[in-house]
Formats: sequence, C-alpha cells, structure tokens
Amino acid sequence: MRVALVHDYLNQYGGAERVLEALHELFPTAPIYTSIFDPTAMPAVYRRWDIRTSFMQRMPAWRTQFRRYVALYPTAFERFDLSSYDLIISSSSAFAKGIIPRPGALHICYCHTPMRFAWRTDDYVAREQINGLQAKLLPFLLNYLRIWDTVSANRVDLFVANSREVAGRIARYYRRPAMVIPPPVDLPSYAPRQPEEFYLAGGRLIPYKRLELAIEAFNHLRLPLKIFGDGRDRARLERMAGPNIEFLGWVDEATRLDLFARCRAFIFPGEEDFGITPLEVLAMGRPIIAYAAGGALETLIDGVTGRFFYQPTAAALAAAVALSRTDYIDPLVLRRHAEQFSRPRFLAAMRNLIDEALTAQHTGRLAEFEQSFAQLSLPVSR
Repeated sequence: MRVALVHDYLNQYGGAERVLEALHELFPTAPIYTSIFDPTAMPAVYRRWDIRTSFMQRMPAWRTQFRRYVALYPTAFERFDLSSYDLIISSSSAFAKGIIPRPGALHICYCHTPMRFAWRTDDYVAREQINGLQAKLLPFLLNYLRIWDTVSANRVDLFVANSREVAGRIARYYRRPAMVIPPPVDLPSYAPRQPEEFYLAGGRLIPYKRLELAIEAFNHLRLPLKIFGDGRDRARLERMAGPNIEFLGWVDEATRLDLFARCRAFIFPGEEDFGITPLEVLAMGRPIIAYAAGGALETLIDGVTGRFFYQPTAAALAAAVALSRTDYIDPLVLRRHAEQFSRPRFLAAMRNLIDEALTAQHTGRLAEFEQSFAQLSLPVSR
C-alpha cells in the first residue's frame, strides 16, 4: 500500500510535530509533503526523512515572512501530486487537509484544530496582537479562507480529533463527526524527586500562551518562578517580570525534564486545544495549576492532578497558587494519570483506526464507520 503523510509546515517544533513523528513511526518509508521545511528549526532526525516541500520553499524570506504568504498555502497543498498514493494521512491545523487525493484513495485527517485564525478570528487577533492595516485587511482574506476551509474539508474521508473540544469544532464548522484520539506523550522514566521551592512555566513564548498572567501573579505572590523557552513574546514578558522571575531561554531535553521533576508545580495559564507539556510534567510526579478551559478540562482533574483556576486573570491564578501550597500530592497518582496518554497507546489506536477504515472502505461501509465515531472515541479515566 502506498502511503503519504502531509503536514502544514515544518518550521517550528511543538505538539503537532510530535504527532507527525508518531505517524512517521507507523509508516517510516512514507514521504512527508509540507509547505515549507526549515531544517535549522527542527530536530536533526528530520533531515533523514523524505520531506517534499511546495513552491513556497522558494519564496523570498520564507523563513521570517511565512505568515505574510497565508493566501498562498491553499494553492501550495492543492498543487501536490498525490495521485500515486492509496492512503493519505494529513496532520493539520490549517491547510494540509486541503490536498486533493485521487479517486479511490483513503484520506484520514488528524486535526489539531480547525483553522483557528479563520473561525475564531477575534480571539486570534487579540492574542496575536494584530493591529493597523493588517487587522483591517484580515477580514477580507479570512472570508476567502473560511470558504476554502469548508470546501476542502469535503476532501477528507475521516476526521480524527486530538480532543473532544476539537471534535466539537469539527462538528460545528465542517458538519462532520470525528473520532477522538489524544496525541502521543513521550513519557520520561519515572524517578520522583523532592520538589524545590520554585514554580515553572514555559514553552513557546508567544501571546496565546498567556504567560503574562503567570508573571503578574508571581509578581504579586513574590514566589520564585522560572520560565523556559523562547519566542517573539519574550522581550515583552521580561519587561513585565520582577526580580523573583527568571528566564532560562531555550533548554535541552535533559534540562527540561530536570526542571519538571524539581519544580513545586507547573503553571499552565493559556487555553490549549490539548496541551502535551502538562502531561509530561505529571509523568515526572509534579502537579499542574491550569486555566480551566480547552484541552485541560479533558486531561487534568481538579484536586487530583493539581488545581484549576476558573477566570483568565492574574488574581485567580495567584489565588490558586496560594491555595495549592497546602495540597497533598501523590506523585505516583500523577504518573499513572499521564500514562493514559502514552505514545504506545496512540500508535495502537491509530493503527486500529486505519485498519478498520481500510476494511470499511473495501466493503463500502465507510460512511457507516464514520458515524460510529462517537462510540469509538478513546475515554480518559477520571
């Protein structure tokens, strides 16, 4: 069977790319089609993969100006010739699902979210701090992208969502059911350690992560907070931070896991579609203090994995941190909770889905199989 993988872009590393890595593990000889590929921004192993880029790889200043080319992405994916493949798996939060498969091919889309900037525009503009002429022109462009996004969803035979939250968006915007398979989490070895007095936050330092809430809260609490990672929001965040807040910059994997194991708790103030980092922290036996929204409501349990705060304000976060200081946390309970989201479980679930989908397609029961997704979604023990 000839298999192709399709991914939006390979110029930043996050949860979506970890899903792609797992899909590549299932199909290690499958080529990966993507709009742009920046080897300097991705793990070294990617350079050994068969990665095929679009014409956008030749656009001027594509590394830094890729967002300005947003109107070109639909054409970039539609121009890929995938006529020789029997199975196409797209990993998409925007454009990859818009490829054109040949008649008779099976196209499964692992959807991280429907195109956020098209469907949740006000939220996107606010958190990305878009203003001026760009903000005025954006509605005209997004009208075109919403039409394309809806039309291109019809080229997908089966949708897989990373959470029930995203499955709900797929149902709302595309009028399609989706099977829920949480993304894979690479769980480190379990070696709980005595926590130290600092709190931890971080990852990509970009506006929608809402790390300013953590900074404001810890400025008030005067407790030590370490923030790892880098991104375009770092300078603004550093200007806000008091002397009790330390920016570590980019850290290697060993250092990141060491921070997870030693922190008193991990602060997760943004609204994510899923959120892999909190589960990695739980796997090291440390609790999470998270905003009660999005994927956190599906992967975390208030009073078990840590605490929720219910208003997206620094005051609410500070109150949750203060209350958590008397909580008793069992590290083994946290580890067992995280194990529900392991990579082997993801690989087994995807393999079973693909096998069943191919059988359903062969027997002419693909539509019936799609309608069964509500029953097939993987539950999370609560």
